[in-house]
Amino acid sequence: MTNPGSLPRYPGSPGPSPQAPEAAATALSLRGLTKRFGNAVAVDNLNLDIPTGSMYGIVGPNGAGKTTALTMATGLLEPTSGNAWICGLPMWDQATEEEVMAAKQRYGLLADGLPIFDRLTAREYLEYLGHLRGMDPEVIAERADELLEALDLAGTEGKYIVDFSAGMTKKILLAGAMLHGPDVLILDEPFEAVDPVSSQVIRDILRHFVAAGGTVVLSSHVMELVEGLCDHVAIIAEGRCLRAGTIDEVRQGQPLNDVFVQLVGGRSLSQGSFGWLGSGNSPRPTEDHPEEDRK
Repeated sequence: MTNPGSLPRYPGSPGPSPQAPEAAATALSLRGLTKRFGNAVAVDNLNLDIPTGSMYGIVGPNGAGKTTALTMATGLLEPTSGNAWICGLPMWDQATEEEVMAAKQRYGLLADGLPIFDRLTAREYLEYLGHLRGMDPEVIAERADELLEALDLAGTEGKYIVDFSAGMTKKILLAGAMLHGPDVLILDEPFEAVDPVSSQVIRDILRHFVAAGGTVVLSSHVMELVEGLCDHVAIIAEGRCLRAGTIDEVRQGQPLNDVFVQLVGGRSLSQGSFGWLGSGNSPRPTEDHPEEDRK
C-alpha cells in the first residue's frame, strides 16, 4: 500500500532502496530505469551504480538515452518504470516529498534544453539561484566572485545571458550547478562549445571537487575526453548499459574508442563511396541562352 505523501509504485518496480552500506558508498544508483515514448524505448531497464568520490563518464552515441536517463535520475522526467537514488535517497516509486527534496539538494545539474532565466546577468543569475536555495547572501557573493573569475565570466557585467555565446552559456550553467556546493555534480556534455582554456579550468575544478570527496557524473560522446578525465565509465547504447566499471576494466588494455566502436557497432564506407568528392567533376552551370540564340 502506498504511504501518504509518497509517489506511487510503478509497474515492474525493482523493489526497495539499496541497503544502507550500498547507499553510503553510492552517489547515484539506477534500478530498472525505463522510459518509453509511445512505442519507442528511450531507456531500457537501465541498472547502474556510481561510486561516491568517482569521476564517472557515461558515453554513448547520439540518441543512446544518456540525457533521458539523467533527467529521470534527477527527478525532471517521470520514468515508465524503475527508480533512482541520489546519495541513497529515492527519487521515484513511493519516495516521500521530503526524500525527493533532500535528494535534489544533494546534486547540482547542468543539462541542455532546460529553461534558464536568461534575462539576467551572470551575477544576477547566481544570486537568484543562491536565494532560491536559501543560501547566505555573503556566501553567495563570495562564491559567485570565485566562479565568475575562474570561468572567465567576470567581465560580462551588464550583459544578459540571452546574449551569451553557446560556450559562455554552458559556463554559467556550470557555475549555477556548483554554487551551493553539492555532493554530486551531474553534467550533460559539460565541455561542448567551451573554449580550450576554459575547458582546462573546468577539468581542474572537477578534479578538485572529486579530490575533496565529491562525485562527478558527466555524459559525453568524446572518448578521448572521458578517457583522460574519468576513473569510471559506462557505455550506453539504445538505452541499455553495455559495459561499466573502472576505465581499465572497461577498456581491457585497448583504447576506449576502440572498445566503444566494438560494443556499439562501427560503420565503414563501402569501396567507391563518395568518389565524386574532390574529383573536379562538379556540374557546369548551364547557359541561360544557347549559342544559337545569340546568332
